[in-house]
Amino acid sequence: MRRSILTVRTALAADFSGVDALLARSYPAILKADYLPSLLVTAIPLISKAQPRLVMSGTYFVVEDKDGAIVGAGGWTRAAPPGAGGERFDVAHIRHVVSDHRRLREGIGRRLMGHIFRTAGAAGIEQFECFSTLTAVPFYADCGFSVIGPMTVGLRAGIDFPAVHMRRFHKPD
Repeated sequence: MRRSILTVRTALAADFSGVDALLARSYPAILKADYLPSLLVTAIPLISKAQPRLVMSGTYFVVEDKDGAIVGAGGWTRAAPPGAGGERFDVAHIRHVVSDHRRLREGIGRRLMGHIFRTAGAAGIEQFECFSTLTAVPFYADCGFSVIGPMTVGLRAGIDFPAVHMRRFHKPD
């Protein structure tokens, strides 16, 4: 395991292209073991784009290595993802989390999730909701999430993406 200095900070407008590039290169590599190629060819262009409103929300973060490269990104919002309901003050929805596929198992995702839990907890969050990819279920389980059940995320008419609804209750440090 490569040891590196990782810094987590709030995403800025200047990070948009770096987050976009990270999603575009890592999602296809990470997801290919758990999804059919025929689904990924239509889904990847839809899920691997940085969302400007999310990146600029103030609760979306990037993880940088010692050289300043963005190697992870993700965040939380009180608003549920599109098509998934409304907003509750005490619930955070984990959003668009990714680690560089070339740097998995280096603690990037765990460092990011720790930051998400701390910032959301400080904002009064009592519960976390996550619509996990099939690939990320073990990661989220290791972060304290429990499986609620399988679900499908409608990406566009005719493109349904299998996912898993997960939940975690806030555990103060």
